[in-house]
Amino acid sequence: MPPGYSNAIAVLRAGVQAVDDTLEEMRTIFLLVRHADHDWIGKAFAGRLPGVHLNANGRQQAEALAGRLAGAGIAALYSSPLERALETVEPLAKRLGLPVTIRERLIEIGTGDWTEEPFDKLGPTARWKRFLNFRSSTNPPAGELMLEVQARMVTELEELRERHPGETVALFSHADVIRFGFAHYAGIAIDLAHRLEIRPASVSRIALGAEDVRVLGLNEVGA
Repeated sequence: MPPGYSNAIAVLRAGVQAVDDTLEEMRTIFLLVRHADHDWIGKAFAGRLPGVHLNANGRQQAEALAGRLAGAGIAALYSSPLERALETVEPLAKRLGLPVTIRERLIEIGTGDWTEEPFDKLGPTARWKRFLNFRSSTNPPAGELMLEVQARMVTELEELRERHPGETVALFSHADVIRFGFAHYAGIAIDLAHRLEIRPASVSRIALGAEDVRVLGLNEVGA
């Protein structure tokens, strides 16, 4: 090994580490939280219907979630305007003494004519089968295309990244909104993103910087 080679490598590594440490300090950590359990899950599309509240299990999940996240160093709380998301964030907001800011981009997907339709009724239809397998180009009748859902979630995250450099913020939203936003930053195609499970009251974590992204965790539900 040439004289001084080891020292040069050490200096180079130290420089790379210093740059990474600086980038880490400026990254915004996003906790992407799906609302807790309610009675429509697994049965029918609630969509953007008003008045869909957490059930007893969901309220317990929300309380447990508050306990898990109370020490996460959260600087701000943002939520979908729908009741099930607001009821999920409420216990954490009380613990932290933070206000909850409603953000329209975090709202559930527009389910159009499928709103309130039972899944077992939709199951045999060709449109439903295509929706499950080809999300990038198939939307619910009069509903929102998943490309649109992803675009608004990415826009939201990038806007909040600029507002909260170096901070941790929690966003309370809905399964597909989180799933397809996460997929964008993980480099997963929309038509494959259905493989990502986003359970009620789960937390998925990403860190966004001006020049890079880190995927930190998916569908974390605690012990």
